[in-house]
Amino acid sequence: MAEKTRTESDSMGEMRVPESALYGAQTLRAADNFPISGQPMPWPFLKALALIKKGAALVNRDLGLLDDNLARAIAAAADEVIEGGHQDQFPVDVFQTGSGTSSNMNMNEVLANRAIQTLGGVVGSKTPVHPNDHVNQGQSSNDAVPTAIHVAAALVVRDVTLPGLRELHDALEKKSAAFSEIVKIGRTHLQDAVPMTLGQEFGGYARQVELGIQRIESCQTRLQELALGGTAVGTGINAHPEFASKVIGWMVETTGIAFTEATDHFEAQGAQDACVELSGALKTVAVSLTKIANDVRILGSGPRCGIAELILPATQPGSSIMPGKVNPVIAESLVQACAQVIGNDTAITHGGIGGFFELNVSMPLIARNLLESCELIGRAAGNFGRRCIDGLKADTRRIEGLIEQSLMLATPLAPVIGYDAAAKLAKEAHETGKTIRQVALDKMVLPVEELQKILDPSRMARGKKE
Repeated sequence: MAEKTRTESDSMGEMRVPESALYGAQTLRAADNFPISGQPMPWPFLKALALIKKGAALVNRDLGLLDDNLARAIAAAADEVIEGGHQDQFPVDVFQTGSGTSSNMNMNEVLANRAIQTLGGVVGSKTPVHPNDHVNQGQSSNDAVPTAIHVAAALVVRDVTLPGLRELHDALEKKSAAFSEIVKIGRTHLQDAVPMTLGQEFGGYARQVELGIQRIESCQTRLQELALGGTAVGTGINAHPEFASKVIGWMVETTGIAFTEATDHFEAQGAQDACVELSGALKTVAVSLTKIANDVRILGSGPRCGIAELILPATQPGSSIMPGKVNPVIAESLVQACAQVIGNDTAITHGGIGGFFELNVSMPLIARNLLESCELIGRAAGNFGRRCIDGLKADTRRIEGLIEQSLMLATPLAPVIGYDAAAKLAKEAHETGKTIRQVALDKMVLPVEELQKILDPSRMARGKKE
């Protein structure tokens, strides 16, 4: 049986809207116009937009511009969305009008109709709550949408991205300390190099993540500047002079994030540079995490025919055909998430270029990709810390065997016996299958006691500190 419908109208004419829908004509028109990906706008964006609408209603009431009953009803409807309700009422595709007007009106209609319901009115009547006159009062899509992107990104960075990275950083720091006395062979160009400690290697990983955290944190001041108050082109037409500052002040109290009104509204609406900057920082972190994940899975390759210096936690069977096979699946998951973040950054870069005159017209694209990147980095990094790094073990017997076999143990002999003589030792060791130590002892290049001191891997790992 076909669902019952009601007739609604917008400035372009009438539409038959499902009777059960809280959205209205403009939302349905947009849903029909953009059958592109089947992906609605990200939920963190919609929650942030609902937060803005709630703050706007309460401030407009306090400014004497909106009836108290209407403001309360709009705020209550917004709270339902903020708490996760009505998710099926936001059908507009990500790939829509570049200003995000369709999603802004989708929110306006849903909140208006939900408020009408609670006030005992007829859904779709726009009475006593009007989506434009009341829910959208003092706003334009052109300032509300970029504000929602910034607010959503700031919240996700605080609640997901940074906690996940800090969890990984802590895990790496602990492993660095635990592995501080394990001397292993270093590698450059994928070839054996001089000794180092496994703790030093993991300390490098921890520092990469620490710097990534700092990069993301350094973007926050610019991200926290909000376009709200600029309305259509940045002039603030149709908004009360105190509207933006009061709504933003309310949002600071509500979220605990130090949002501020944009220093220049024409910059805030004509460009999305803060989002491009944050995406760039996330891309840099993705590159760092990819390097770390790749190192860990290669150091754990084996368990018998690879490097096998690390023993990775076994999290699931690795093959449908090879019994007993265990794969580095958590590292693989992280690498894939990072690849997506890097791809998202490319799209966001192109979206950032999509600012023409007084408006960026790729805002839905930027919102979708930026928020996904924020969530992917936080969740994948935290998962990698918990399910891989925390459970890592070092195979010390394997590490000791490899380091003794390394030809690069000849390196500290070069300052004593000369580069050419040391190279000749390394060549002979390679050709005979002997160790550097064995060849040097056989040839008696130095007194035994001095030779053993020079060829001590722990001493080499201390480097300039020796």
